[in-house]
Amino acid sequence: MRKSWSMILTLVLTFGLLAGCGDKPAEQTAAGDTGNAGEKKRIALVLPEEIGVNPFFALMDEGLKKAGEDFGVEVKTIESTDPASIESNLRTAVAEQYDLIITSTFQMEDALKKIAPENGDVPFAIVDTVVDLPNVRSAVFREHEAAYLLGAAAGLATQTGKVGNVVAADIPIMHKYIKGFEEGAKSVRPDVEIFVNYVGSFTDPAKAKEFALLQHSKGADFIAAMSAVGDLGVFEAAKEKGFYTSGQDTDNTGTDPEHVVLSQLKGVDAVTYETVKDFVEGSFTYDVKDYGLKEKGVGLTYVTHESETPLNDFIGQDVIDQLKTISEDIISGKITVTNALQQ
Repeated sequence: MRKSWSMILTLVLTFGLLAGCGDKPAEQTAAGDTGNAGEKKRIALVLPEEIGVNPFFALMDEGLKKAGEDFGVEVKTIESTDPASIESNLRTAVAEQYDLIITSTFQMEDALKKIAPENGDVPFAIVDTVVDLPNVRSAVFREHEAAYLLGAAAGLATQTGKVGNVVAADIPIMHKYIKGFEEGAKSVRPDVEIFVNYVGSFTDPAKAKEFALLQHSKGADFIAAMSAVGDLGVFEAAKEKGFYTSGQDTDNTGTDPEHVVLSQLKGVDAVTYETVKDFVEGSFTYDVKDYGLKEKGVGLTYVTHESETPLNDFIGQDVIDQLKTISEDIISGKITVTNALQQ
């Protein structure tokens, strides 16, 4: 009898071990199961720059902190002081055994593509670009949809028929903005002339200002700032010369309501928050999440999002009403905006 029970126990343990071998640690982690029931989860955000330089990263930090408070998660933001520190900061987060490591933008791609495969059991997420690896979740935006709205606003509001884009760099992702803007502007004013200049940096207000002044001298009365920190230079030029401009990512209209009349929005704070939420609640998956107008991941002030700044007369409510219709048509699929990365 003892021998029979011994055999049964052996079989039970054997089947139990076999069942356990079928589980994938990465998938357990992806569901928010870190294997430490009752322990507070720890999530790190590794940034390619210091907070305060680019509003984009400040937004991510805000989203992380809010998620930490709402979901009882221990969070930490690690800022990189220079490109050389990016990889070491990512490795530090791995060494400190964070349950999830979030990072962002094309600046982090090379380091993540190197480190994620070396640490296949560690969950990663990257915002604003795609890294196709089995333990990485990617989140991207359909910036071209919001850029289409901004371009349509410029086309409807311009008095000179000439508008401009001051762009950070001639890189693929920025062409999503440029192409979307162009399509939007020409959809409402086919004869509109659009000037485009590349700053060559995300952190050069002086060069951005120089190009804004150049475009204004050619007749542009609306110049979209698409140069990150360089936007400050475009805003300065607009104030000096009296033309109109727009900001990026956050609502910049309050900085100078007379000249900064719109802002193209990107909800990186909401996406960071949602990434943490999914991880904590067990719905985190390793795939590509895509955020556009429909998901409220991108937008335009006064059209898709309210603003505390009164609407400038250069734009006017009639233009806003037309833009709301255009936004609805993009969401419904009636209007298809070209994604320059898929051409």
